[in-house]
Amino acid sequence: MGGARAQVNKAHKTRFASKSSRNVHKVSSKDKSRIAKPDRNLTKGARAARLQRNKMMREQKRDALLKEKRASSGSNSPPRVIVLFGLSRSVDLSALEQDLLKLLSADGTGVVYPAVASSEYKLRATVLKAPHGDLLACMEMAKVADLIAFVTSASSSNEEDCYIDAFGSHCLSIFRALGLPSTAVLIRDLPSELKKKNDSKKVCTSSLSSEFPEDCKFYPADTKDDLHKFLWLFKEQRFSVPHWRNQRPYLMAQKVDVVADNSIPGKCTLLLSGYIRARSLSVNQLVHITGAGDFQLSKIELLKDPCSLNVRKGGDLMESDMNEAQVISCLTPDPMKQEPLLVENVPDPLAGEQTWPTEAEMAEAERNQEERKLKRKTLPKGTSEYQAAWIVEDSDADVSESENEEDDGMVLDEGENAFNSQGRKDEFELDDDQASLALVSDEETETHSMMMDGENLTREQMEEEMRKIKEAHAEDEEFPDEVDTPLDVPARKRFAKYRGLKSFRTSSWDPKESLPQEYARIFAFDNFNRTQKHVLSRAREMEQNIDECIPAGSYARLHIREVPIGVANKLNLVTKTMPVTLCGLMQHESKISVLHFSLKKHDSYTAPIKAKEEMIFNLGFRQFVARPIFSSDSFNADKQKMERFLHPGRFSVASVYAPISFPPLPLIALKIKDDATPATVAAIGSLRSIDPDRVILKKIILTGYPQRVSKQKATVRYMFHNPEDVRWFKPVEVWSKCGRRGRIKEPVGTHGAMKCILNGVLQQHDTLCMSLFKRTYPRWPEKWFPMTDA
Repeated sequence: MGGARAQVNKAHKTRFASKSSRNVHKVSSKDKSRIAKPDRNLTKGARAARLQRNKMMREQKRDALLKEKRASSGSNSPPRVIVLFGLSRSVDLSALEQDLLKLLSADGTGVVYPAVASSEYKLRATVLKAPHGDLLACMEMAKVADLIAFVTSASSSNEEDCYIDAFGSHCLSIFRALGLPSTAVLIRDLPSELKKKNDSKKVCTSSLSSEFPEDCKFYPADTKDDLHKFLWLFKEQRFSVPHWRNQRPYLMAQKVDVVADNSIPGKCTLLLSGYIRARSLSVNQLVHITGAGDFQLSKIELLKDPCSLNVRKGGDLMESDMNEAQVISCLTPDPMKQEPLLVENVPDPLAGEQTWPTEAEMAEAERNQEERKLKRKTLPKGTSEYQAAWIVEDSDADVSESENEEDDGMVLDEGENAFNSQGRKDEFELDDDQASLALVSDEETETHSMMMDGENLTREQMEEEMRKIKEAHAEDEEFPDEVDTPLDVPARKRFAKYRGLKSFRTSSWDPKESLPQEYARIFAFDNFNRTQKHVLSRAREMEQNIDECIPAGSYARLHIREVPIGVANKLNLVTKTMPVTLCGLMQHESKISVLHFSLKKHDSYTAPIKAKEEMIFNLGFRQFVARPIFSSDSFNADKQKMERFLHPGRFSVASVYAPISFPPLPLIALKIKDDATPATVAAIGSLRSIDPDRVILKKIILTGYPQRVSKQKATVRYMFHNPEDVRWFKPVEVWSKCGRRGRIKEPVGTHGAMKCILNGVLQQHDTLCMSLFKRTYPRWPEKWFPMTDA
């Protein structure tokens, strides 16, 4: 569209502009090419560096994978541990064990010691048969297993326990809590007809697949060909073990011997022979024998491998190795480098006492005494020298100051006047309270008048009335911390260790205040995370020292010194039913501290678990006795509330005195009812932290019931039973179950009734509460390890 309606823009004012200013917004062709085409060499360099970095990462991962594969399946690797676990009692594990050993052994006899070496499969293995019904033995075997072969019977589908019984399901949950290694399911008693065999295998697989990991394979295991196929796949399989097992060296004892030690009465030297696994073991580090305790090593003998893949051609060499082991080298600890067996800190009973004064302090005290003698005392009239000697310096100063203003006799008058003024003040307050009580009496109902008669009740009548009121409020389970105030003991003495908190979340509580005597015997870290990093790096450096360490995969004999004879005899008996396991300890792991665990009650355990009851904690390879206390886990507060019982269905924090261990580690808590009953699994969890400064508070609630109510004032009874207790707990805030908050004003009468002022009208059916707290600590166990004597 043109003509008069065409848009006309204002001309740009360039008449007075120079040529350079008119072209300042333009970019030259040289600069334009520089911007459009960045430096290609720089781009090529960054891309080449990125590709090189990715290539190095791929090579590192490949090398680590090859190293892991060689370590687990090479000729220098220890024999693989296969644990046969029957999912039901009807499974015959003995026949399966013999079939596997006949395939693996060269002569087909199935007799092996300490492991079987198969030149056909190029594999060394140790086959363990888990006894059905023995929970502790199954758990110890699962800790050292490289492969757990779960065995089920296809013929058990017609029984009530379809493929897996109650004990099998229970053990499977325990294995999951410990961390499952590589798993496989062997199906026995399949039909011989091919179609029925496949159908039966499908039914078994679909029934059990939800119980096992996704990578778990199902194999038929009836014929020799089936087992042959399983062993070939087992040989090529890459094993996965729980992370906590690779943190420390461990040994599954193939042989246990005892050597008497005449130098120390009641002690002996324990000899454990087996393969070092996971990591190298240093002769200078401490070791832990499961259930027996922590010990030092006196010697490590590196022995010739009794079942080598390269040397063993027949049974003659095996027999000679069984009778007499050949020692290749021997390592002895260095006294300067050996880790000391330090369990408890030795407290100094005089550490908190006042020391003897020094000469400078005594000279200063003499000078102060001379100055005090030279200072003239201003005494009241008629005071003798004998009376003046009993006058305290502070009172002398007060008297002298008062004498400067008034006459000598005004001190007593001033005291009398102060006493009279205080009496008038109390009288005024009492009159005010009586006026308020008069208002209450006008508003009382008949029910209130009946409750007023409790002033002259006997003790039995008061207990009966309190019981009736408690039963009326028994339906309220929201406040489980309520306790009764005793009638025969004053509350200020019974609850002397308790205190009130304005806010549980924000009020301060000094973690170093009023610590028990046990805290003088334990150890604490300034910075736990930093110490853990230092300890792990020190353990890696120790492995690099070839002169002090036995490498992983070696067959060795460990000489453990100063073992109690009773413990050694128990280990000899235990080795017949379950493997005896030894693990190396890191620095500080023999010392006692306060450990905190994240714990959950096991579904199969129905009995209540009360705090401070004795339990056996299985922490990784370690086993010790503990008496835990339970607490909540609050993220927004520096204080935690104690729980009297371990509640089912949720996690709680269990705090115990125990030897230090560095996480991550799984926990299985066992409960023993008596000596005749075997231990049962009560709870499962994991190690959380090590912190003696964690404040755990026990909460109690004292309750009282309204007697008379007038607006925001109420008279409450049965919280206390004498006026002295009311005055003692007067600073503590009170609250009601219906949401009112207030404070105690004063006691009323002589039976513990009190007047309270609230922020609203207190309902007659309401209950007035007072929250009190005290810090609690775990209980020190009578013995540290199950096999030791108390």
